[in-house]
Amino acid sequence: MKRILITGAAGFLGSNLCDRFISAGYHVIGMDNLITGSMKNIEHLFKLKEFEFYHHDVSKFVSVPGPLDYILHFASPASPIDYLKIPIPTLKVGSLGTHNLLGLAVAKKSRILVASTSEVYGDPQVHPQNEDYWGNVNPVGPRGVYDEAKRFQEAMTMAYHNVHLIETRIIRIFNTYGPRMRLNDGRALPAFIGQALRGEDLTVFGDGSQTRSFCYVDDLVEGIYRLLLSDYFMPMNIGNPDEITIKEFAEEIIKLTGTSQKIVYKPLPQDDPKQRQPDITRAKKILGWEPKVSREEGLKKTLEYFKSLPKDELYKSTHL
Repeated sequence: MKRILITGAAGFLGSNLCDRFISAGYHVIGMDNLITGSMKNIEHLFKLKEFEFYHHDVSKFVSVPGPLDYILHFASPASPIDYLKIPIPTLKVGSLGTHNLLGLAVAKKSRILVASTSEVYGDPQVHPQNEDYWGNVNPVGPRGVYDEAKRFQEAMTMAYHNVHLIETRIIRIFNTYGPRMRLNDGRALPAFIGQALRGEDLTVFGDGSQTRSFCYVDDLVEGIYRLLLSDYFMPMNIGNPDEITIKEFAEEIIKLTGTSQKIVYKPLPQDDPKQRQPDITRAKKILGWEPKVSREEGLKKTLEYFKSLPKDELYKSTHL
């Protein structure tokens, strides 16, 4: 049985990855400091002999007993409401945490996949964004702590690949949604659904003309799985190229939830990207991957998940 370490295991993506690799016959070692993750996301796994969990901050030295075939580094705050409140831990997990896990990969002779983000492109001047675009990022703006942490993470991963000759993979994740998202984490999709379920007007920042491209979590997890097991070591976009404006998206949520709220507008945050759409040509060609779940189908599943949560979750702000 192959053994895989998944950092950020109690988070939205990390917990879904734990499920995927356990179902594929792996022994999964989850690691999380729970600063944004929740034990509720993985409590169903504790009864399994194929799963073990370490409550640990990867920004500190990481030690895992026994052999290790793979490492997935998904530990990081991932929404603006998180990294604007904890900027230094965000920088640390992208730098020190990545350094520690790359060192572990060297020691264990493991293949390591690091989770980067479409935010490395910043507020892009190229559309759609392909992997050869270097980005338009403000390193000292409020979003810089996340953007630059991920850009540094990519640079360090490539340096370890070139110097220590370890097997590395880099995924650039575009907007993803689905069950286990935090309802009040500040991102558009859970924010809109939360407001709709509470009977509040939906808040759109700017005039709503900015675009996003939403990928359902099952599709993303499949892309990660294929990339890890591929021979490709350069950065790769994984996301859904089905682009929509934020105003149109808010209107979709109102229609989906059957509510009668209106849309209210607030000023656009600094450095908020105006366009976001992945070019997934590389993923199609190399991995044979493309998203399968339509936004209509994915939103229905996500809404049902949020409606199943205890009522007090609707009114709970982020716990940071």
